[in-house]
Amino acid sequence: MLKILHTADWHIGQLFHEYDRTYEHQQFLNWLVTIIQEEKTDVLLISGDVFDLSNPSAASVKMFYSFLNKVVKVNPDLQIIITAGNHDSASRLESPKPLLESSNIHIIGLIEKFEDGSIDYEKLIIPLKDRTGSIKAWCMAIPFLRMGDYPTIANADNPYATGVAALYNEAYNYACSKKQTDQPVICMGHLHAQQAETTDMDKTERLIMGGVECISAEAFPNDILYVALGHIHKAQRIGGKEHIRYCGSPIPMSFSELNYKHQVIVFGLEEHSISNLKSIEIPLSVALLRVPAVHSSLTEVMNALQQLPVIGINPQLAPYLEVRVLLDGPEPGLRYKIETALNGKEVRLAKIDVKYPALTTAGNSPDKVAEDTLHELKPQEVFAKVYLSKYNNPVPAELLQLFNQVTQEVAQTETL
Repeated sequence: MLKILHTADWHIGQLFHEYDRTYEHQQFLNWLVTIIQEEKTDVLLISGDVFDLSNPSAASVKMFYSFLNKVVKVNPDLQIIITAGNHDSASRLESPKPLLESSNIHIIGLIEKFEDGSIDYEKLIIPLKDRTGSIKAWCMAIPFLRMGDYPTIANADNPYATGVAALYNEAYNYACSKKQTDQPVICMGHLHAQQAETTDMDKTERLIMGGVECISAEAFPNDILYVALGHIHKAQRIGGKEHIRYCGSPIPMSFSELNYKHQVIVFGLEEHSISNLKSIEIPLSVALLRVPAVHSSLTEVMNALQQLPVIGINPQLAPYLEVRVLLDGPEPGLRYKIETALNGKEVRLAKIDVKYPALTTAGNSPDKVAEDTLHELKPQEVFAKVYLSKYNNPVPAELLQLFNQVTQEVAQTETL
């Protein structure tokens, strides 16, 4: 039996609302080295988005290769397979490939093709060996697929989804041509699967090709024993199938991941089945904090911020804070007031999330104005409609007076 560990979406080098996350990533990588030892892992799968940027900093690259060096030193027989995600530069990630393969580290970023345009599947199929060097299984190491990487299927309703499914089927058939009867096949992918539950950050980057890039669980051949996915940051099964899984990101990527249990997945790979599949929760090194728990008035927010603890010994452990405020209208000095209230507190202000009273009835909503009649409205009327649409309140008399003063000054300037 081979022991497999599945992880993905590290996003090394990511800034969390402009805060550096080196400490968090290093804590995770240190923990991962220990878990790999404790679980007696034979194969480590990293399913894409190793880095947050296609051109990562020197410090990010050093952190990644320092991890590889350390984990191989303490686990000399460990086999590592890394695929590129949409955040990675496929060619840059692959550049040290010739050197690393001597250490049983395989990096797949590019889909290489022959002169006739057909895919070189040999480069995508990795043998998985036990500690004696015997091949026990095969892995289809499929990176994030960009346009032109996958086969073109004539008259397909969804060329992307159909092409991706075709690539997985062709890769599986190629793996079957190499494997022995008692050698199972697993695969890796970095994609958006249908029905996947997403986070706020996933939603901002999901629509890569206009929303047509969602892949069905049926795209993976039935005889593949495990599908190790990356791209979505919440750990989950896909299509109700235990063996098709996202492991999720190791650290929170947005405040929507506040209550997630970040994890890696470990399982045993046998001839015809997987066994002892389990998730191992990753310790959270820096917490996320929302104050108040629900959007509240500015007075209530200030009172809640005063209750926060004072600065401790290690500022690297200070939680990231999202302040949630409910306002009736614009508050120009909001950030200054919040930052002043947080002076000396053991938090790092990451985000101020402002909400305004919701429009409750159609009668409260300002009438839409046709483009050809907009010029008939007075500036005060336009201002009042815009203000109402954003804040669901009439313009305060003092603000309206200031607006009228500005419009009069502009009108006087135009007559000069």
